[in-house]
Amino acid sequence: MRRWFSDVAREELVLGYAFVKWAVLSVAAGVVVGAAAAVFLLLLGKGIGAAGLLGRFRVLLLPFGLVASVFTVRTLAPEAAGHGTEKVIEAVHQRSGRISLPTVPVKLAATIITIASGGSAGKEGPCAQIGAGLTSAMAGLLRLNDADRKKLVVCGISAGFSAIFGTPVSGAIFGLEVLYIGQVYYDVMLPAFISGIVAFQTAAHLGVHYADQSLAAFPALASSSLAWVALSGLFFGLVALIHIEIVSVTERYLKGITARPEVKAFGSGVALLLLSLLLGTRYFGLGTEFIEAAVSGEPVQGGAFLVKSFFTGVTLAAGGTGGILTPTFFVGAGAGSFFASLFHLDLSLFSSIGFVAVLAGAANTPIAATIMATELFGGGIASFAAVACIISFAISGHRSIYPSQILARPKSRVFQFSGEKVAVDKHSHKINLSETIIPTVVSWLRGNWESLTRLSRGGKKRSAPKDPPGQDGE
Repeated sequence: MRRWFSDVAREELVLGYAFVKWAVLSVAAGVVVGAAAAVFLLLLGKGIGAAGLLGRFRVLLLPFGLVASVFTVRTLAPEAAGHGTEKVIEAVHQRSGRISLPTVPVKLAATIITIASGGSAGKEGPCAQIGAGLTSAMAGLLRLNDADRKKLVVCGISAGFSAIFGTPVSGAIFGLEVLYIGQVYYDVMLPAFISGIVAFQTAAHLGVHYADQSLAAFPALASSSLAWVALSGLFFGLVALIHIEIVSVTERYLKGITARPEVKAFGSGVALLLLSLLLGTRYFGLGTEFIEAAVSGEPVQGGAFLVKSFFTGVTLAAGGTGGILTPTFFVGAGAGSFFASLFHLDLSLFSSIGFVAVLAGAANTPIAATIMATELFGGGIASFAAVACIISFAISGHRSIYPSQILARPKSRVFQFSGEKVAVDKHSHKINLSETIIPTVVSWLRGNWESLTRLSRGGKKRSAPKDPPGQDGE
């Protein structure tokens, strides 16, 4: 009994120490990242407002904005290139979360330049990279080991996501879920939740306003409603796959062009301007007006979600700096409105479902996406969002808008992997036929081959005539 009590007491003391340690660290991370996110959002708003003074001529800033972004990043901090969350995931997996502190102000400035000038990029990536850079610096000051540094950087990701979208719970889960496909970083769950909630409250206290997007009504949880939602999940999974491929193919194509980065940036900006003459200017910038219109139930242009993917791919590949999730929300909301209009369904409901379901498929974060739907649109959407997000996640395959995600577990046993945890863009797999329906079909054919052969010959084989009654058959 004494030994049992001693073991329990020792375990509880260790857990208590860990709890206090990470409670302090995560609160500090939440305050620092929440304050930095608030500064970024307020400056971004002022930048967009200043560019808006040019009216319809604002879009002419795009080529010059892309060139300025490329020059700023190349000169001051090359690590700040691209969409920030991808760089943070790469740093966690390859450098134990080490991120250069100068990346933070450079990322902030380059993103404001890109988005304010009309570049199609998001605001969450910079905050993830800003949060991770600040927490990495905190870990260095406190001389934390590599394992603790990675945990604190994950807290920075969660805090940045929470402060940007005003979704503390899904922000915390996103930081845990986005690192791996098929695995959640459970040992950082409590610190991530604390840092996410503190960052959200800090940003709100410093003047960041979060719009209320709650839906007024939801359909009954009937089988017919769930059937439509399940069908939409298949569609959103395919949309997520197309979105990933458009962005990645565009990036590969532009990288293959042999020209100075500034020349490619300017030329890409001019090309997008020329396209806007045919397609409109709704694809520039964050696209929040389009998202709000779709979620509120207003009809939107049908193929807009595909065009947004292309504009985003060109902006980021040309050297623009920003996130990828806000454009993904645009794609999801537009795809949801398109799906609903095809089958005369509720535009607002399916735009809201598409908003999170395409995120689930493109970023491989179905849990965070489902919780985000509840935080943004209300608890009544939870069941519908869960069905669509899980199906979209399964359908999108082993691809991601974050190529540095580690594939820890395949989405189906049908696929065979080497067992090594490698980046999703470097994995190789083959079909495991033993886990498909093929062996069952082969076994059934073998067992019924004789009967099938008889049927193909025109009927059953006649049995031998029986002996007449009264005879012994001799």
